[in-house]
Amino acid sequence: MWEGGCSRRRQPRWPARGGTPCWAPCSTPTGTRAPRPRATAWRSTSSTATRSASRCCWTCSARAGSTCRRRYRRGRSAARRSTTGSSTASAPHGGGGFEGDRLRLAASVAGRTPGDGTAVRAAPDGGCCVAHGGVVRVYNWMLEERRPVYLDHAPVNDAAYLDEATLLVAARERPGRRDGGVAAFSALTGDLHHRFRIAHDRQVRSFTPGALAFDHRCKIFASCKGRFNEYGIGVWDYNTGDQADFFYEPPGCALGDADKLQWLDGTSTLMVTTMFPRTDNSFISLLDFRDKNVAWSWSDVGTPASLEDKHVLHAIATEDGRSVCVINQYDDLGFLDLRSNAVGVRWRSRSKLTTKKKTHNEETCYPKLAAHGGQLFASTNDTISVFSGPDHILTSTLRGSDAGAICDFSIGGDRLFALHNEENVFDVWDTPPPPVI
Repeated sequence: MWEGGCSRRRQPRWPARGGTPCWAPCSTPTGTRAPRPRATAWRSTSSTATRSASRCCWTCSARAGSTCRRRYRRGRSAARRSTTGSSTASAPHGGGGFEGDRLRLAASVAGRTPGDGTAVRAAPDGGCCVAHGGVVRVYNWMLEERRPVYLDHAPVNDAAYLDEATLLVAARERPGRRDGGVAAFSALTGDLHHRFRIAHDRQVRSFTPGALAFDHRCKIFASCKGRFNEYGIGVWDYNTGDQADFFYEPPGCALGDADKLQWLDGTSTLMVTTMFPRTDNSFISLLDFRDKNVAWSWSDVGTPASLEDKHVLHAIATEDGRSVCVINQYDDLGFLDLRSNAVGVRWRSRSKLTTKKKTHNEETCYPKLAAHGGQLFASTNDTISVFSGPDHILTSTLRGSDAGAICDFSIGGDRLFALHNEENVFDVWDTPPPPVI
């Protein structure tokens, strides 16, 4: 059971117990305060929530005829983002923006949870969260730990920040229990906001989510595996919390086992990647939800014998939306042209990392990729390599604390966070401010 309570944050307008959202106008009588909902458990089965005619949302306490302060603040934040042309706010630190070739090690934070970390995710305000087993530990931009999110031992598969105050968590379903799924929590208090449900043939079904993603409109995506071969991509509406769609897995296209989702604004498609060794072969697909079509796909099934020893382990779409960068177990970078289905991987050996350092006991982690500011970032063993320019030449190498291989990293809030595998440590990299002349 995932425990949680209600948060005072207004957006998104989800009810405390996962039912119908409140759309009633704000008309709380003068001098009164709307009651705060009681804490609720993760496995609440209520499908409806009482609508209150005295408030515009379940956290609103504004007087009749006045403006909801939470709505006002969120509107002001959106206006500032649209003015600067950025979807993430700059964190109040560093002052140097984010430049991959000028990053410095700002801090190394030791976690308190035993065992290997699952994922690290950067918050828009410069903080982060780290998933360990059934716990997600949350840190603010000063790297002070907030109240964690406890999932009662349900293993976390992925996490994502919808905004600086809302955290999405995907947890595995344990055998014999229906405690998996996707839920939104307050990143400030750790309280449960809403549980996202999946229905097939109008019947709510349990499922195990894998990877998470969201677009810049109002949709949340998750790869899903159901108990009755209901594999595919679940879609929910961000504003209401209700299921909006489900893209069922077509033959020869692995969607339910996907380990990474990425929304592409340029084509309004969702990139779904399922990589070796999760499956015997690697698959990359672009899904167009407007006509329920696989717009583009690639697989290493049928790869020539000379290339069989090269397994694609991770992929990221470039920021121009024209190609997908992949990496294999030998740290070679390769590229797939999204404008053609017939072209295979173009491997670039000159982009390969040539200087390596063995980690403790020679333990390694699978490499991962990220794209930011026109540069590519690749984690290989205990380092992160930065590739720049149209030919993606290695220009910088980041090596932080001596805590073993890097199992995950994330960029956001003008920072790069790298999670190490052995010592339960994450490094924080940022760009120093320019010198004062």
